[in-house]
Amino acid sequence: MTNNDEQLDQPLILTVAIIGGTGNLGPGLALRWTNAGYRVIIGSRQEEKAKATAKELNDKLDIETIQGMENRDAVKKANICVMTVIASAHQEVLESLKDDLQGKILIDTTARVDIQELKPPVAPSAARYAQDLLGPDVKVAAAFQNVPFHALLKDLDESLEMDVFIFADDPDTAKEAKMLAEAGGMDAYYAGDLDSALVAEGLTALLIAVNRRYKSKGGGIKLTGIEK
Repeated sequence: MTNNDEQLDQPLILTVAIIGGTGNLGPGLALRWTNAGYRVIIGSRQEEKAKATAKELNDKLDIETIQGMENRDAVKKANICVMTVIASAHQEVLESLKDDLQGKILIDTTARVDIQELKPPVAPSAARYAQDLLGPDVKVAAAFQNVPFHALLKDLDESLEMDVFIFADDPDTAKEAKMLAEAGGMDAYYAGDLDSALVAEGLTALLIAVNRRYKSKGGGIKLTGIEK
């Protein structure tokens, strides 16, 4: 039996549903979180697509624990949900899952960037929109907008030389997102409320432009000069 102090040291969130987890960012996060000991469910609007992605990830890790489900079923079985859908599907998917997300934590990774015209998006931030749509019973954070998915796929046991900015109105929600970032091998910094997440979306446009110019796929952000 564990004592209370030991229980406090354990992760509060054990099951993570990655909504839209068959795209670019979702599989990389799934690999890292599974490797760190979390149970991960890949969600998709198409159950068969989710199951196919889950099988690919299981094969890479030589395990069978990652599951694939339709988004709604994935959300119901998870403690915390991570939104990795493409920006154009953001509103539609949120509306379809509004009831199922009640009482959950949602981490929104959305960066509304047109890769053909790399400019910062206009307010409100995607995460603020999500919070307003879902209501106060869903705790929303924004994170991982500036993480290149190619970097997530390499050296799963090694820390990444990049940082994650986390935005949330509620500091406790930010802590949950920070825990996931660190489990994935990244340092994380609480950078402000959901309105401030608009800055991170804009940084995504900047990073894409710089990576293109220097013919890179893994350029991210590293914050220096701050002692945590």
